[in-house]
Amino acid sequence: MSNATDESLLSAEFLARLEQLELVSRKILTGRFKGDRLSKRKGTSVEFADYKNYVVGDDLRFLDWNLFARLDRLFIKLFQEEEDLHFSILIDNSISMDFGTPTKLHYAKQVAAALAFVGLVNLDRVALYVFNSDIAAELSPLRGRRSVWRMMNFLQDIKPAGAGNLSKAMKTFVLKSSGRGIVVLLTDFMDKAGFEEPLRYLVARQMDVYAIQILSQEEIEPDLKGDLRLIDIEDNDVAEVTVSAALIRRYKQNLAAFRAALQEYCNRRGICYIFTSTQQPFDQLVLTYLRQRGLVR
Repeated sequence: MSNATDESLLSAEFLARLEQLELVSRKILTGRFKGDRLSKRKGTSVEFADYKNYVVGDDLRFLDWNLFARLDRLFIKLFQEEEDLHFSILIDNSISMDFGTPTKLHYAKQVAAALAFVGLVNLDRVALYVFNSDIAAELSPLRGRRSVWRMMNFLQDIKPAGAGNLSKAMKTFVLKSSGRGIVVLLTDFMDKAGFEEPLRYLVARQMDVYAIQILSQEEIEPDLKGDLRLIDIEDNDVAEVTVSAALIRRYKQNLAAFRAALQEYCNRRGICYIFTSTQQPFDQLVLTYLRQRGLVR
C-alpha cells in the first residue's frame, strides 16, 4: 500500500486510525447487491428478525407452520437483510478550488481519500466523481481493500480545471447514479448561480447528503488593502475596488450571511451541512466533526 498511497494525502499513522471506523447512513438505503452490512430493512437472508401477520400475496415459503399449529394463526417470518452501502464522493475541481494554503482542492482530496478508505475497508461500494462545469471524471464503484490503490491514484491525478456549474454537475450526477445512498459533496459553493437548485437535485433522489463547504483562511480573513483590480479566475469578471476596513467588514458580514442561508437551506431539507477552513486539520474534521455529525463511527 505504501507505493499507492500519496503521503501528501494520508499518512500511514492516519490510515491505521481510519481502520477502526465505518460509514453510517441516517436513512434506510437499498443496495443493488447483497453485502456484509446488516440493513434496517427486513429481507430474506438467514438471520431471523421478527414475525408479521400473513396477508394475501405474502410469500408462502416463509410461513411459520409450527406457530400456526400452536396458535391457529398464520405468521410470516421476517429476516434481517444484508446489503451494500452505496457511498459517492463528489469533488469540486473548478479553478476557484485552486486557492489557499493548502489549496481547497488538496484539502478536499484528503477528506475524500479518508472517507473512501473507510468505505473500502468495510466493503461498501465507493464511487468518486470530479466536477466543474459538469462531471469531468469518475471512478466507477469500487469495493474492498484491494481497490485502495485505484482510489488513491484517481485522487492524485485530480487537477484544477474549468469554471464551475454546480447545478449542471449535480443534475448529471443524479442521472448517472444507480440509486439512493450516502453522498458527500466537497466544494466551496462559490457558484454565482446559487446552491438551491443543485442541492434540490440530490434531495429529490432521497440521498443521504453531506454538504461540506471548504473555504481557505485567505477567504475567511482576507489580508487586502488599497486600490485593487480583482479578476474572477473562473469567468474573468473584473471589479475595481478600494479595500478599506469598512469594506472588509461588509465582506465578512456577507460571507456570514451566505453561510447562514446555506446552512438553513440544508437543515430544512435534511442535508447535513458542515463548514470547514483549510486551516482546520482535515484529520480532525474526519475523526471528530464527521463522527459527531453521524457520518462515521
